Amino acid sequence: MIDLHTHTDQSDGSVSPTALVEQAVAMRLEALAVTDHDTLAGYDLAVPAAAEAGLELVCGIELSTRLDQKSDGPRLPSVHLLGYFPDRPPSPEFRMWLERQQESRRQRNRDLIAKLRSLGIKITLEEVQVLGRNLTGRPHFAKILLKKGYVSTIQEAFDRYLADHAQAAVEREEPRLVEGIRRIAEGGGLPSLAHPVRLPQEDRASLAALLRELIAAGLMGIEVYHSDHTIEAVEMYQSLAEEFDLIITGGSDFHGENKPAVSMGTGRGGNLNLSYDVLARMRTQFAACLAR
Repeated sequence: MIDLHTHTDQSDGSVSPTALVEQAVAMRLEALAVTDHDTLAGYDLAVPAAAEAGLELVCGIELSTRLDQKSDGPRLPSVHLLGYFPDRPPSPEFRMWLERQQESRRQRNRDLIAKLRSLGIKITLEEVQVLGRNLTGRPHFAKILLKKGYVSTIQEAFDRYLADHAQAAVEREEPRLVEGIRRIAEGGGLPSLAHPVRLPQEDRASLAALLRELIAAGLMGIEVYHSDHTIEAVEMYQSLAEEFDLIITGGSDFHGENKPAVSMGTGRGGNLNLSYDVLARMRTQFAACLAR
């Protein structure tokens, strides 16, 4: 069994990279990918622990991007893009680009603090960063709001203050989806569309139309297996992967205590069980893509 979609406390997970490796070894996973949001820090920290434990570790990342806005309507939701570097490390240029993206996130956090304080909420960036460590994001703000009694649940924190159209909403300059695809590919990686069930293109025809655009921009894969995917959804995404010759990826989207219903390797209620063949085929098809 393998898991190609996990998060550590270097982004919005609750488990340290070393502890993540230890859990994977205890579960007897054959391979593990660390795919933290917009950072490679979790993977970098997991490398020595995985080497010592003899666990095959795959370098990955999950970028937050946006679809191209087609009209002047409401801002489109964020779209997540997985990037895998199965054979060699990401290029230095890709790492430098990530650092510039993280500065955009840091500016958003400073603006978010100012907006929350204007609403009478006594909160500092420093106390949020204690939770956020390497990559402070809205989930860490939500935890502080809950801890200080401004909200009664994490969901309420997002609904009232943090979501895109909430009271304290601050837009972050995220790269366009096609740029994310290009950056991953130029960095030596395999771009794969994450958990397509969350896209606004819900039916097969509209998702197929989007895939045509993204494949033209360099998309190589699609996450067929995910904790949020029903059996019917898996069948649809698998058929789309076959139709468009896309590489199939999959994983639990494990976040530890921050998503307690999702378990590493086995997903939500045991709805995942990915064999090593998924990773082997991913590598073979990726090499074939590079050879074209």
